[in-house]
Amino acid sequence: MSTVMDSGEEIGAIATIRRGVHFSPELKDGIWLTLFFAVVASCGQVVVPIAVQRTIDHGLNGPQGPDVAFTVEMGLAAAAAILVTSVASYLMTSRLFTSAERGLATLRIKAFRHVHDLPLLTQNTERRGALVSRVTSDVDQVSQFLVFGGLIFVVSVGQVLVATIVMVVYSWQLALVVWVCFAPLFLSLRFFQRKLTAAYGVVRQQVGVMLSAISEPVVGAAVVRSYAVEDRTQDRIDRAVDEYKAASTRAQGFTAFSFSLGGVSAGLANAGVLIVGIWLGFAGDITAGTVLAFAFLVSLFVGPVQMGTQILTDAQNAIVSWRRVIGILETPADLVDPGPDGVVLPHHAVDVSFRGVQFSYPSGPPVLRDVDLDIAAGSRVAVVGETGSGKSTIAKLLTRLMDPTEGAVLLDGVDLREISQTSLRSSVVLVPQEGFLFDDTVAANVRYGRLDATDEEILAAADDIGLGDWLAGLPHGIATRVGQRGESMSAGERQLVALWRAQLADPDLLVLDEATSAVDPALEMRIGRALDRLMSGRTSVTIAHRLSTAENADEVVVVDKGRIVQRGPHDVLVREEGSVYAGLHASWVAQHGA
Repeated sequence: MSTVMDSGEEIGAIATIRRGVHFSPELKDGIWLTLFFAVVASCGQVVVPIAVQRTIDHGLNGPQGPDVAFTVEMGLAAAAAILVTSVASYLMTSRLFTSAERGLATLRIKAFRHVHDLPLLTQNTERRGALVSRVTSDVDQVSQFLVFGGLIFVVSVGQVLVATIVMVVYSWQLALVVWVCFAPLFLSLRFFQRKLTAAYGVVRQQVGVMLSAISEPVVGAAVVRSYAVEDRTQDRIDRAVDEYKAASTRAQGFTAFSFSLGGVSAGLANAGVLIVGIWLGFAGDITAGTVLAFAFLVSLFVGPVQMGTQILTDAQNAIVSWRRVIGILETPADLVDPGPDGVVLPHHAVDVSFRGVQFSYPSGPPVLRDVDLDIAAGSRVAVVGETGSGKSTIAKLLTRLMDPTEGAVLLDGVDLREISQTSLRSSVVLVPQEGFLFDDTVAANVRYGRLDATDEEILAAADDIGLGDWLAGLPHGIATRVGQRGESMSAGERQLVALWRAQLADPDLLVLDEATSAVDPALEMRIGRALDRLMSGRTSVTIAHRLSTAENADEVVVVDKGRIVQRGPHDVLVREEGSVYAGLHASWVAQHGA
């Protein structure tokens, strides 16, 4: 089964970052200047402890007594350092924020676009909530870390390194005390990293499950209420929320433990510096100013290390999210657009050919077997068969929503895989069984057939298929809003808009999935008349769920168990006793009457 890749467990954090930067090159823009400001900001932090030590040991306790001028100089130096550090921090922050947001905007756009390029099998097998969470909340997690956690990480690492260097210069003994106190925390980081990666991997998965559990009942609210399954639906939502809570609590448990360990290490370091510093002071190996400066340096060391435990949590959460987004981007799109090198079809009714076509879903048996079929340009063909016979798969192959496993589908003798997507989409239009409308006006929905169409052209297309009087009955004409998924309109009216959209697109091949199978009789007649006008002069293939549609076709193609077993006019096929079509027709007549 084709599914979205989950590249989270095979690669490390550094590899993930490299791949993430590959998809968002803006993250590298001006990185060296940003790092320079980070170094300045980090180095500036240690100027104050140094100024304190120099002021106490040489300004206040100098051999000649207090030196006011020197003390003032140190104060001014500390103030200047604070000012420079603040400016550098601001410049670093603004640059990091700008590059991160630009890079993540690119990542989000690429992810959204690639979701639409994913195989239909992938989109159908992957939970919608999981796909949405990957391009929304997962990218948000990466954004928060890069903008805030990444900033703190850069400054913290620099601060720890600079503080360590200065501590060693002042007293290697006290520096050793600090590092020994933090050794258990540093040694356990790898362990916590693995645990947090696994824990937050589960958290991100549960976000997708929770979004699916919440969004599906919203979309299917009518079904939920009609069958009075509110309690069952709520139980499912509650269960998803509880599973997310459990996963999140477990992940936060590791974070809390590591943060507590950091607090213990900090307490030991402060106590150790105080005890050993006093002991060294009595021994004459260290001055009072150095001990006081060390207290500042330990704070500069402890703060970033403690913050690092939270950064570790955010980093693992962000890395897992980044991997999930990369997983989408690295899932191959099975329908490759030849682009500018593709064939452009001329605008006329096309002939259709299937040559040795076979199609199988992954890990499943063949749905179509050795299909050979020729459809003449301008003819009306109905494809019939029992449920699961493979007739809908033929429609998907014709419109290149999927490619055959073997063989080829040809338009005017050209393999669909060699035709540019732009040309193919303008030449072939699918009208599904239920017209899908977007939450906009009628005009905006019809304009999806041709985005540059004017209002006059939209109105002309309505007249061409006989919808002028129906349109006049709408409250605001083409400016009438249709609601979410077209819910302000009936199923038949949505289908009329779908046919209108197809007329505006002016295709050469029209593929219909029984456009009148779910509407009331009055609208069925109107839709039937619109269909007759729409199919005029075009090649049309109708996936017929009702055999009355087949009766009006030029030719009927009968599909049974993935093979074409009969073809010809309705009047001929229905007289072939014992045939598949005769059986289907007899069953249909028995159910619906002659």
